[in-house]
Amino acid sequence: MSEPSPHRHHAIDYVELTVTDLAVAKRFYADAFGWQFNDYGPEYAGIRSPHGDAAPEVGGLRLDSEVRAGGPLVLLYSTDLDRSVQAVKEAGGQVVNGPYEFPGGRRFHFTDPSGNELGAWAEQ
Repeated sequence: MSEPSPHRHHAIDYVELTVTDLAVAKRFYADAFGWQFNDYGPEYAGIRSPHGDAAPEVGGLRLDSEVRAGGPLVLLYSTDLDRSVQAVKEAGGQVVNGPYEFPGGRRFHFTDPSGNELGAWAEQ
């Protein structure tokens, strides 16, 4: 009998971010959020699940000459939003909106060194 698949129907399974400098992007996400990577050469790095989940990777960083506008907004969860804001700034990112309150808690948006916009939210 085979093991059950870690993938969930209609769930986000993998998020790929285009970056203009792979080394800078890896350093930013490692410093800001503790992410770790599987390297697949000079143009791609897989993002390993930070919690040791059954899925070996949850996304990837893909090198390209420019970031295409209008990509998906990826939201990260934070148990300490103010600390996450500080970590983003210290790692070289830029806060572009917030932190602000919304019906589910608080959140902010930021850009990474390549210009990708992401958000982070917390329940309080």
